[in-house]
Amino acid sequence: MPADLHEKTDRYHDLLAEAVDEVAVCAPEDTPMGEAALECLEMAVSYLEDGEHFRANDDPVNALAAFSYGHAWLDAGARVGLFDVPREGHLFTQ
Repeated sequence: MPADLHEKTDRYHDLLAEAVDEVAVCAPEDTPMGEAALECLEMAVSYLEDGEHFRANDDPVNALAAFSYGHAWLDAGARVGLFDVPREGHLFTQ
């Protein structure tokens, strides 16, 4: 397995883990938007856990895909206003 795949997998893991820690739901949780935000966050956390499982089982390709999908859930939620996220830095697209 190329070393760059493992490095990229580790980098995407760290990016997703940090992003999960940084997002804050900005809609009331008892509204449809709040429920959507919680579902997006749940998907991101699930993909983080799946990716960690794949990585632990020496499957970096599926781990990388899971970490990427997880971050996409957060990034999309941030873009449509479900999450309050840092606007500076590397975690989310602007």
